[in-house]
Amino acid sequence: MSETAPRVLGGDFHVHSTFSDDARSSLAENVAAAAAAGLHTVRLVDHVRQSTEWVPDYLAAVAALEVPDGLTVLTGVEAKVLNTAGELDIPALPAGIDRILIADHQFPTPDGPIGPAAVVERIAAGWSPDDALDSLITALVAAMERYPGNQLAHCFSILPKVELSQADLSQDQLVAWARAAARTDTHVEVNEKWACPGPRALAALRAAGATVVASTDSHDAETVGRYARVRDLLAAAGVGQ
Repeated sequence: MSETAPRVLGGDFHVHSTFSDDARSSLAENVAAAAAAGLHTVRLVDHVRQSTEWVPDYLAAVAALEVPDGLTVLTGVEAKVLNTAGELDIPALPAGIDRILIADHQFPTPDGPIGPAAVVERIAAGWSPDDALDSLITALVAAMERYPGNQLAHCFSILPKVELSQADLSQDQLVAWARAAARTDTHVEVNEKWACPGPRALAALRAAGATVVASTDSHDAETVGRYARVRDLLAAAGVGQ
């Protein structure tokens, strides 16, 4: 299936269904909502872990959908980055997943992921914010290199949870991250739910020639393709919409 996106805001590349335990809408409801919103593309995505067994059932359900003319339906699974080696919490995947969504659900360290409270405690105990951010960027770059041709989901959404911000990222860190995205054909979503990445990061992606897509991170069909924060972020970064 083609992933050509002539209009960034004409696609929604991160939409959850009831295959995720925190979403309300079915695959069919999401497809209908995407068509009603006039989208050209929708990526149906659900959360996985190493223990997940339902991916073949999900792919079969997507294949059985009635897709309106003019709408391209893509598939995806979302998995968290585990460590600075770039390993993901993901099962063996059958053929048919268009892109894995690489997510910063927890904070990756050399020894594995830790929760936000633990990061705050470590920084209070002397872990420098620069070193913490280096750990995150190293993990994201390694994940893109280990799993090329995929997508970054709500990238940097972890930072406010650990009492840091995108403003704390150095330009060198952003350039390394953006160049890795371009080099590995990693699409980077601008996420409506979490309002990230911000304008500096988007400008770095543009300079590196990386592909930017839009997403709502919808968990309810009513929000599919409905953008406000994404529109503002793209405009602030001078990225075409």
